[in-house]
Order: sequence, then structure tokens, then C-alpha cells
Amino acid sequence: MENPEVARALDEVADLLELREANPFRVRAYRTAARTVRDLPESLAELSREKRLEDLPGIGADLAGKITTLVNTGELPLLRELREQIPAGLREIMAVPGLGPKRARSLYERQGITSLDQLREAARRHRIRELDGFGEKTEAAILRGAESVQQTGHRVYLAEAKVYAEALLRHLQGAAGLQQVDAAGSYRRRKETIGDLDVLAVCDDPTGVMDALGRFEGVAEVVARGETKMTVRLRTGLQIDLRAIPAESYGAALAYLTGSKPHNITMRRIAQERGLKLNEYGVFRGTRRIAGRTEEEVYASVGLPWIPPELREDRGEIELALSGQLPKLLKLSDIRGDLHMHTTATDGRDTLPDMVRAAKARGYVYVAITDHSKRVTIAHGMDATRLRRHWRAMERLAATVRGITILKGVEVDILEDGRLDLPDDVLADADYVVASIHFGQNQPREQITERMLNAIRHPHVHAIGHPTGRLIGQRPPYPLDLNTVLKAAAEYGCLMELNCQPSRLDLDDIAVRAAKDLGVTIVLGSDAHAVEELGFMEFGVFQARRGWLEAGNIANTRTLAQFRKLLKNPAKAGDSVSRGHSRQRKRIVR
Repeated sequence: MENPEVARALDEVADLLELREANPFRVRAYRTAARTVRDLPESLAELSREKRLEDLPGIGADLAGKITTLVNTGELPLLRELREQIPAGLREIMAVPGLGPKRARSLYERQGITSLDQLREAARRHRIRELDGFGEKTEAAILRGAESVQQTGHRVYLAEAKVYAEALLRHLQGAAGLQQVDAAGSYRRRKETIGDLDVLAVCDDPTGVMDALGRFEGVAEVVARGETKMTVRLRTGLQIDLRAIPAESYGAALAYLTGSKPHNITMRRIAQERGLKLNEYGVFRGTRRIAGRTEEEVYASVGLPWIPPELREDRGEIELALSGQLPKLLKLSDIRGDLHMHTTATDGRDTLPDMVRAAKARGYVYVAITDHSKRVTIAHGMDATRLRRHWRAMERLAATVRGITILKGVEVDILEDGRLDLPDDVLADADYVVASIHFGQNQPREQITERMLNAIRHPHVHAIGHPTGRLIGQRPPYPLDLNTVLKAAAEYGCLMELNCQPSRLDLDDIAVRAAKDLGVTIVLGSDAHAVEELGFMEFGVFQARRGWLEAGNIANTRTLAQFRKLLKNPAKAGDSVSRGHSRQRKRIVR
């Protein structure tokens, strides 16, 4: 069982214990352990083998034993017992706004409700309002919440949320009396998926901005509207929560609604240690507000510099901020070239000239054209003859397009038996080779890891593409020993790609941070299959920032000369399968 699965199991234990009204400290212990495990860059299996689980924060001997059982067997007796005692649907009911463990348990014991369908039916028949502690308004809210959970239980990609957020902010700019408006929440932290949009507004009269929100294109329902708060749901199911706040509280509210729950808890603790009270309305000493108008003054009031939103996950950023060692995060303007893109030669939708000229228009000084090798037949992958012909087309194009360097590249498949999809003499003539897995994704962990290691050790492979193979919300990562793979990448000087496709963002932020800690250089590639997809680079930069990356951690922030020096030297490639192979001096297409 991999780390995310262990984390989910521990979270489920916490949920079920809470439903049984177990000791709150016991519940909290499992939630803390789940979060520790979820954010852990190292493999739990490896930590278990090395008897190092108890070194993790919040993991004692008892939890270490349970994690070991989960890792080794895929099951946990305690979880099995709890599932037998409590209907599975109660966890789903707990997700309904306004229903916590106590109310969910009450509905189960007094009405026999064990599913969302039963909950909605009871609310429609007005059976919930008859129970003590509920009432008509609560019943109506529960019905709306139950339907909302069913309709919006999914999350949308950051790229999709960005479209709505930017359109909404533009739309609200015209609201009467509006002074300032921003999107906060997980969107501002640039998480890869977004559940809803939190919007903050400073205005003379909330009525104008709320009326404007109600007129926003795509609004299907006004869920709730009060004096300063309004919630709507779009036709797509995305929920938007608007808060109108006074200017003197704007920075405090923005910080509060942007930070993750653990980040905010740590911030409040630091404030309390200084004799202050920190909340969404400001920073107070007694009853006097001493900060709140801007985020900068909120952080400064507790002795901290402003912390970039992408870092606000309580993964050590506050400790670094206290010591003045926050990373200087990567910016999109730092990127000098795109090193993963496709053309109509394989499965791209735009031609080689179109892709190169579009990259030049973005200000890039070099690009690598990395069309597929022959194994990817569905993408019209190229054999050696077609690939060399494609490279010659790049040479001809280079004579007419000045100001950008075209690197002759290829995305070569790592075959099921660990070999590469093209001969060594062909790969030796490439300027840039990215090796990827597209088939055999369900092989055992040891086999798929060894395939990856073979590619990393190969002297003519410069980078590993979309290393874990995940598709967010659609396909889980390969059963890969990522820690071993990252260590090998550091040893052999192989770049690891952060694929910028919004459905991939692979590596994820936790893995990116682990790669940085191990000294692995990351390369950002848009994996663009059309001109407009070159813009995906932005989402890779967001992910890199969430993984604490600076410009120096990224291969394609370098000049062309610096980038070429970074690529592995085949004479120093160690015990690779092709050691001793004499590589021809390559010609860079200009």
C-alpha cells in the first residue's frame, strides 16, 4: 500500500472514530498521522523496513505498527472493525455542510439514514425538521447541502478554475462602489484541483457587488445571500463564495481565507505567544486592532515576512520565514525555453513552424521538439528514418527563423522490458532525449521501477517525462518507488520533468520538494500539442512554486550554453547499458 492509500485509511479511521464519539485526542492522532503520511516524500515501505517510522512527527510505536500493517498487507484490523460497526454512507453524509459527526450519528440513530439519497428523501418529506435540534431552516440547508455534495463532489483542474476566477474578477470590477476584489482559498495557493472559489471584496455597499455576482454568466443558482455573504453555483457545479468586508480587515481576511487550516492554526499560535489575537478581522492587542488592512502588515505584526500563498500549507514555511530563509520562488519570466512539445509529425495539432514561431513569440530562446517514438502507434510515433527526416526539417526551418534555437529532440518510449524504443546511434544524434512510460503501467512496483532506472542510467537520456504517469482524478500514479528513482536521477545527472499539462502536473508538489531536497534538477515542459498549449507552462511554474523551487533548481531557466553543460556526459554515465559507446559530436540546430 502506497503513502496516499495509507493516508486515506488513517483519515477514514479518524472519521469513523469521531462518529463513534471516541476520545478526541485519539481522533486527532490519526488525522495528524494521515497528514504526515500524505505529505511525506519518502516511501513508507522503505521507512518501515528501516524501522524509521517512529522518527516521523506524530507517529508513535502504536501508529508505526498500524502503518507497517497497512503497508505490508493492505489492510488494518481496526479499520475493518470500524467499518463493520458503522454504515459506510455516514462518512459521505458527514461531508454535507452543516452536518458533523454528531448530527450524522443522530440522523442514523433516529431516522436510520445511511446514505445521501436517504438524506435527501427525508429532507424532501420534511422528516428532519421533526427532530430535536434541527428545525425547518436546518432541514432546508441540509437538503441544499446534500444536493450540492452530489453535484459538486468533484474538483476541477486549476486551469479550469483560473478561467472562471479571472472572468469573474473582470466581471465584478464593474460593480458599483467596488474598491478591491481578489480570489483566495486553495485557488490562490494554486492547488492542482479546486473545490470552490472564495472571493473577497471591499465595497461601499455589498448590494452592488452581490447583484453583479448574481448576473455573472453561468450562474445556475443563488444558494444563499445575506448582508455580507453570498454563495452561487455555476452550471458546471463550481461553487463561488463571496464575502464583502471592510477595508481595515481586508488583509486579515485574505490571509485567513488563503492559508490552509494548519497554516492558519500555526499563525494563530504564534500570535497568541506574542499576546495577540489573530482572526479574519485583524490582529488585536486586547480590543485594539493593530493590523489587518494588508497581508504584509498582518504577517509583520507576528514577526514574519509576507509568505507567498503557494507555500501556506504548514510544511515548514513558517519556520523558514522566522529564520529569514524563505526560498525565492521561481517565476514564469525565469523560463528561457520549453523542452517538451509535439507537432503534426506525430500527435500534435500544429505544424513544426507554427510551434517554433509561437514559442519565439513567447520570448523563448530555445525549444526542444520532442515528438513520439514508434511505440506510441496511436500518436503516429516515428521510427528512426522518419525521426531523422523530421530533424532535417528542423535544420531547414532554423535557416529561416532567427532568434531561437531548435533542439532536435524526441520523446522515446521506455518499453515494457526496459529497453528504449530507438537504437543508441539514433539517440546519440539527438540534442535532447526525454524518456517516458506510456505502456505497461500496471506492472509490479519492482519491474516498473527498474524500467525507469534503466532509462535514467542510459547515457543518451537527458530527462524522464511525466515520471509517475498519473492523470489527476482519472488515473493513479504508477506503483513506482519514487524515492529510489529520484536518488538515481541525482546520481546520474538525469533531469526529472515537471509536466505542465493541467491534467498531469507530474511531478506533484510533494515529489518536487523531495527532488529538490535530493539535489535533482527539474525541467519544465508544457507537453504542448498545439500552439495554445504552450501556455500550460504557467501551471508547471505554479506547481514548482508549491514545491519550493527556485530558478536555480530548474534546467530551462539557464542560458543555452549553461543548459548544454547541464546535460549528462555519456563518458561519466556509470554502469549504464551503453557504457563505452562513442557518442558523435552533436550539431545544435540554430
